[in-house]
Amino acid sequence: MNQPVRTRPEPSRRPLNEAYDTALLDLDGVVYAGGEAIDHAVESLVAARDDGMRLAYVTNNALRTPAAVAEHLTRLGMPAGADDVITSAQAVARLISEQLPQGARVLVIGGEGLRVALRERGLTPVDSADDDPAAVAQGYGGPDLPWARLMEAGYAVARGVPWFASNLDLTIPSGRGIAPGNGAAVEVVRIATGKSPQAAGKPLPPMHRETILRTGARRPLVVGDRLDTDIEGAYAGGVDSLLVLTGVTTPAQLLAAEPGHRPSYVDRDLRGLLTPQPEVEPDGVADGAAGGFRCGGWTARVENGALVLDGGGDQPLDGLRALCAAAWAEAGDGVSGADAGKALARLGL
Repeated sequence: MNQPVRTRPEPSRRPLNEAYDTALLDLDGVVYAGGEAIDHAVESLVAARDDGMRLAYVTNNALRTPAAVAEHLTRLGMPAGADDVITSAQAVARLISEQLPQGARVLVIGGEGLRVALRERGLTPVDSADDDPAAVAQGYGGPDLPWARLMEAGYAVARGVPWFASNLDLTIPSGRGIAPGNGAAVEVVRIATGKSPQAAGKPLPPMHRETILRTGARRPLVVGDRLDTDIEGAYAGGVDSLLVLTGVTTPAQLLAAEPGHRPSYVDRDLRGLLTPQPEVEPDGVADGAAGGFRCGGWTARVENGALVLDGGGDQPLDGLRALCAAAWAEAGDGVSGADAGKALARLGL
């Protein structure tokens, strides 16, 4: 069930790691970037875990196995086991297994993570469209994925073989910048065949279901850096979310977020898991429409279609939270992050 339309960030009187039993953590842009831990990530996650919060690492990247991801996390200083990692490969493998009999052949366009996930579901990976596959499974295969693999997918899909994709992310972060993701490779096959796959990854329901089934979370908190996967997935699943500003989403993009992309909470980095979240209150007028919104020492309002920020303080994030409330409350009138340049400049974000 979708959440109600969010018009301001939510308060939490308790630290988030006490208010929620499980953190469903995205990896790239949240826990690490370019393979290295993001500042404050390790100590924040260790502290949250030691206080009793379960940590689950949820990724749309289907290339690596959960064991390989866990080994990487442990090497960075965040001890994790394979059971703590949930991938889109696992979600799409479950989706396929629910539609095909045990032992069915699946043409794999991707890496080892996808092959392992399919075998765990009793399916048989094959490499050629001539192997009589009952389905095609496509996931990110890394930078060295041969063009011939996409051709194999095209041959099978064009013949009417059911087609599944681990995820549809058009881009992925890399140490050299933004690179084409699995969604870009899916587009190649779609253009060649005129067909579309069933997809499993964030923000779609199969990924959320896989995560809840594997973690048993009763009160989960999605933690991510992307509005269109992490936060939209939380919204679609009817659970709360924390956006951290260590990845791809800028403050201006956050202010312009459509209803399904608005997080419950926003913080600079994963230290936000360990602290309460301040209240954003209407300022001056009961419904907040004219008087704007107040958070900490900051007030924000809309004047002539532009966001205006007043006040001050030593917590720039409070100013951003107030700006979010003002922008989201007036979004129907066309207020966007592009109208907040001066206000954001004051915050240094």
